[in-house]
Amino acid sequence: MNPYPPSLKKLIVELSKLPGLGEKSATRLALHILRAPPEEVERLANSIVDVKKRIRFCSRCFNLADTDPCKICQDMSREHGLLCVVETPGDLMAIERSGAYHGKYHVLQGVLAPLDGIGPDNLRIKELLARLEKEDIEEVVLALNPSPGGETTAIYLANLLKEKGVRVTQIAYGIPMGGDLKYADKVTLKHALAGRLETFVSGESKKS
Repeated sequence: MNPYPPSLKKLIVELSKLPGLGEKSATRLALHILRAPPEEVERLANSIVDVKKRIRFCSRCFNLADTDPCKICQDMSREHGLLCVVETPGDLMAIERSGAYHGKYHVLQGVLAPLDGIGPDNLRIKELLARLEKEDIEEVVLALNPSPGGETTAIYLANLLKEKGVRVTQIAYGIPMGGDLKYADKVTLKHALAGRLETFVSGESKKS
């Protein structure tokens, strides 16, 4: 027999659906919410509803935003000729935290994964190419995770972008193979960006 009232049990079930939360963790969190002051719980509930209503993808770079275009795309102090391509908004935020990059971004919303049915048309690659035509982009920095999918996508994009006559570089792998950009520390990301390499197409890569 479940000892909790139906409403509390329902909250535990819903919380346990969140990533990284099992039933025990969800129960502790539910009991914490139950003990919290009403105004604190109301702020939490309102924040969840508000983020669902307001957050969208920027129509230009496809980062998470509550304005369109996002604040980074609107920032006139950014280096307009420099465009950093990342997999996810989380990777973009990690690079921003490093403080080592001051250009603009383009979020692909994933990487190529043919076995999972994810091809070029499933990513924001067409939009990336369109930006090259509309904006005065001189260099594209590929900051994709060093995973098989990231490597495949980087090579695909390097070939595609170099046909457009744009300089293509790739961040140096201070990030370990199989790692994830959003969990990298600031120093590692700074070294990776500072030591980015000219992306190879059919031969060896060389330093920028």
